[in-house]
Amino acid sequence: MHAAADAALRETVHRKVSRVLLLELNAARVAGRLTAPDPAARWAEFTELSDTPAFWESLSGRYPTLLGRLHTIMRRRCDSAVTLARRLAADRAAVAALGHAGADELTGVEFGAGDSHRGGQSVAVLEFAGRRVVYKPRSIEVDAVLGRFLAAVFDGVPEPERIRVPEVIRRDGYGWAGYVEHRYCSSDAELAAFYRGIGHWLAVMRLLGGSDLHTENLIACGPVPVVVDCETLFGLPPAPRPSGLGLAVDRASRLVDETVLRTGMLPTRGAALGWRGVDSSSVGSLPGQQPAGQAPVIVDGGSDRARLGFAPVTATAAASHPSAQPVLADHWERVVAGFDEASAWLRAADRAGRLDPLLAAFADCPVRMVLRGTDVYEEVARMLWHPKSLHDEPAAVARAAGLFAQMAEQLPGAPSDPAVIAAEITDLLEGDVPFFTTTPRVGRLTGPGGTGWLPERNLAVEALRRWRAADLGLDRVFISAALVSAYLNDDWMPSGDPMPAPPPRSDGLDRRRRALAGDLMVQLREGAIRGEDGTVTWIAPVLGLTGWSVQPLSADLYSGLPGVALLLAAYEREVARGCADAVEGLSELLDASLRTMRAAEAHAEKLRAAGTKVRPREPGAYVGLGSQIWTWLTLHRWGVVGDEGVDRARALGRLLPEAIADAVDFDLLAGPSGAIVPLLHLADATGEAAWTDLAVGVGRKLVAAARPRGRGGVNWPSSRWPDGLGGCAHGATGVGWALARLALATGDAEFAATAEAAFAFEESLYDPAAGGWIDLREQEPGLIASAWCHGAVGVGVTAADLARRGWKVPDDLVARAAASAHRFGVGWNHTLCHGDLGCWELLVAALEDGRAPEGVDRGSLDARIVGSLEHNGPVSGLARDAFSPALMSGLGGVAYQLLRMGEGTDLPSVLVLGGPG
Repeated sequence: MHAAADAALRETVHRKVSRVLLLELNAARVAGRLTAPDPAARWAEFTELSDTPAFWESLSGRYPTLLGRLHTIMRRRCDSAVTLARRLAADRAAVAALGHAGADELTGVEFGAGDSHRGGQSVAVLEFAGRRVVYKPRSIEVDAVLGRFLAAVFDGVPEPERIRVPEVIRRDGYGWAGYVEHRYCSSDAELAAFYRGIGHWLAVMRLLGGSDLHTENLIACGPVPVVVDCETLFGLPPAPRPSGLGLAVDRASRLVDETVLRTGMLPTRGAALGWRGVDSSSVGSLPGQQPAGQAPVIVDGGSDRARLGFAPVTATAAASHPSAQPVLADHWERVVAGFDEASAWLRAADRAGRLDPLLAAFADCPVRMVLRGTDVYEEVARMLWHPKSLHDEPAAVARAAGLFAQMAEQLPGAPSDPAVIAAEITDLLEGDVPFFTTTPRVGRLTGPGGTGWLPERNLAVEALRRWRAADLGLDRVFISAALVSAYLNDDWMPSGDPMPAPPPRSDGLDRRRRALAGDLMVQLREGAIRGEDGTVTWIAPVLGLTGWSVQPLSADLYSGLPGVALLLAAYEREVARGCADAVEGLSELLDASLRTMRAAEAHAEKLRAAGTKVRPREPGAYVGLGSQIWTWLTLHRWGVVGDEGVDRARALGRLLPEAIADAVDFDLLAGPSGAIVPLLHLADATGEAAWTDLAVGVGRKLVAAARPRGRGGVNWPSSRWPDGLGGCAHGATGVGWALARLALATGDAEFAATAEAAFAFEESLYDPAAGGWIDLREQEPGLIASAWCHGAVGVGVTAADLARRGWKVPDDLVARAAASAHRFGVGWNHTLCHGDLGCWELLVAALEDGRAPEGVDRGSLDARIVGSLEHNGPVSGLARDAFSPALMSGLGGVAYQLLRMGEGTDLPSVLVLGGPG
């Protein structure tokens, strides 16, 4: 016990003072106070110097509160270790029985298995000759009551497959829990039971208001997902605050906050600084699907040149996974089915009058509320222990208080009371994460330092009321849609078999096409979330720079509201031409979509005018300002918005220089290269040369960043793929196409040469034997990609676009791309980005060029697409049966391409940002 406490204490203190010691080391070196002959000897000299009480006392002049804070931390951690030892001595017989350890001696202790709270207390794991037990320095009454609740609700499920919590021993203010050993499933049957159990947990936590069930709080024990930390039950959805984006967005955000998405179990991507793109969910957190991270480390330790640096962090395998390489797409239907099954049982129990007494048993169980994310507390704590903060603690405390107060204005539920904020900061100064607790009967929170927050109310009664009024069908949709958030790639494709392909039928083809498009528009209308102020949005998987998340639509063309507005305007345009069936309510929906887009732009402008620091939007053609510019110009060209479209495009164009300067990557999807073609459209619409000049500046940036890659090729590195990629969305083809368009507009030879070099790199990825372009993202070498984002469709449609504009394209390029798309790309889903409707566009281009694969003609091609949609229903990939209105990744793009399938249409291609010029 003593050895473990000593090691944990040293680790804790090291994290707090390492930056101070590095600063003092360098100050001593610069000042000449280290006199040893070499760097290693001077390091030894400094460490010997710092290993004395006099050294630490000498720091008080520069860091007045450092010693006092360290003494507090050390005293509290030591007291907590002694408390654990006394409790173990008192409970030894019961603890040994819990761990099935008999009379075995204590052989190991691990402190700090969780965050430190309330005076240095933390979870500890105790080992008795190979058997382990978990010590929790809090009441675990809620664990015991939840265990009884699960046994009552799931009494019909075989015990080896029933979801559970660990066995516990309750004591006054603390307790002991059985240690759950992680074990992978040994069969498909066990995997099926595990994911069914995940659905059961989602249903239970939807009722009980559970949250914070991230990857560390659930353990896969063969076929059973075991929740090992269930202290955050009966949490209230935060009271909504106006977003400034419209009442529809506020309503949609409130709906998201009230569903299973708030449990923390389902895949989602973090947006906070330091956690951007991280999926910490218990079901997600997949290997290879986390962003590359860095952690602070001491560089050149052992020499007097030691300094703070960063090193790559490799994510470890999560114990919440039931297999080493989980394939969620193969089991996600079981999660949904498990949710439906358990929800039905709970509804039946409620009708029978059994649910009220089961929930009443929780009334006096202490529970915890997480009002600010642990990541927020960690970042502020790091700031408070920075040498500058230690030098002037009052200023640092004021900064922290300001940050927490500002957060309270933006994050519903976060404390705004200055007394509570001051108590939170005191905890952080003393090494603890602030802890808020209550009981469901009381509701009012007790926080650090005895402070209080929120009014009294019966949380269990409110949870049951909300659950009874909930539309659990909406939760079901969100579970389906959340699958896509587990994957970083915007076009990740599930494994398994392709969709069934019925024999193509040509009878009534145009009537069937119109019917399919009309049905999709009805789904779009019925899925709309409207606000009383005339705004509208949808909840769907949305792609951002941090990855996918299920949320109200963003302001992007790829998966956001501009794409939906474009679709609505296109449908109304085709109805007016007599080439689409009228659908009631779409004109009003278009007006509402435009109103919401305007509200988002006005809100951003208001923040800038107020001097609020806002990170610039991405400049890209599909995610970012470029996508908004192209959308407004297209709506203007169609006469939907008049001169407003050009004015708004201008205003967005003025934001591009800052966005381009802030961009990290160069890609077409979200990076600076994506701004080029929208800027050329803006120059054409306004006759203003400044927009072409701005595009030329982007071109120079791209030329300078191009990296030679053998045989005359170039590509561009990115944060996710440092060696660069091929393909259109993130790789050489997309950047090369943008440079080629710029070269055609300006006659600049350097742009043309760099574009050709980009195409040469892409050509180096073509595998003649396989008949396609190698996807460099894949861990398995030699895999072929045939989508717009990566592979044949993107290569082919950009080549066809350039050829129409007079660019010299290899004679067989479009033919090879069409053959690859026809062979590998069709039959997996129907999306525009990475499905059948993207392949359709390339094959149509190949037909017009006389280079389509043998046996492909326009009639059979259209019949195949229409037949697949009728037979399988529109399939958008990972979102499963959740309706996604996204233009590129959802069913909105399917409807748009069905419109373009009609005879005589002039709707522009989204895949090459079509328009005049």
